[in-house]
Amino acid sequence: MSRPSYIKSRYNSFRFAFKGLSSVFRSEPNMRLHVLASVVVVAMAYGLEVTRVEWCLLVLCIGMVWVAEIFNTSIETLTNLVSPEQNPLAGKTKDLAAGAVLMAAITSVVVGLFIFVPYWASYVHVEL
Repeated sequence: MSRPSYIKSRYNSFRFAFKGLSSVFRSEPNMRLHVLASVVVVAMAYGLEVTRVEWCLLVLCIGMVWVAEIFNTSIETLTNLVSPEQNPLAGKTKDLAAGAVLMAAITSVVVGLFIFVPYWASYVHVEL
């Protein structure tokens, strides 16, 4: 049996990765909320004409939250596989993974406030 070609193995790697992304978008209601929040943030950033650096920070925050949610989903799935019964350590593992998503989201909200509040204040003519 021959080894798959380099191109075929790279193709398969991307195919499996996109399958994982598709799975998390289809199965996780929280991911849909993250997508909705991302769309709102991108629309506001576009409308307020934020700077390139601010765009970079916003994109990094969006990516951080999405990655945290994907890791959380994978950790929860693996935990369910190895510990289908109730187990305090399994529960703690899931709680820690969910906490990481919450921390990423809170951090992103803080960054968003630092970026958007001055734009909103100037829009309504309030001096900070």
